[in-house]
Amino acid sequence: MNILLDTHIALWAIADTGKLSGEVIKLLESNDNEVFYSVASVWEIAIKHKIRPEQMPVPEEAFVGLCQKTGFIQLPIKNEHIFLIKTLERPATAPKHNDPFDRILLAQAKYENLKLVTHDSLLPYYSEDCIMYV
Repeated sequence: MNILLDTHIALWAIADTGKLSGEVIKLLESNDNEVFYSVASVWEIAIKHKIRPEQMPVPEEAFVGLCQKTGFIQLPIKNEHIFLIKTLERPATAPKHNDPFDRILLAQAKYENLKLVTHDSLLPYYSEDCIMYV
């Protein structure tokens, strides 16, 4: 299986925080899986680190270095990913979701046929097959 890591899952994986479930650890360690992280996550970390370094202590350069050292593959943002965002739908009754980084990650996973591994409880409201909520 090819998987795309949500930003928090990627951070937890490279920091070895103990927050990952056994299911996610098996996915990451399996030789059958290719594990991707998105340039969108790098961008998100850069913004959050600049605004609140105490809440995002890992700068974007360190994040990229650790992802590469871990063997994760960087996924660039393509025009096609951006164009696909308009196809993402949520029920009108779903809780508000204002995170543009989540939407680009979801569009990337959908377009590239990847499973987006996330712990964000708002993403499953999109009802996309590419979401793996852990």
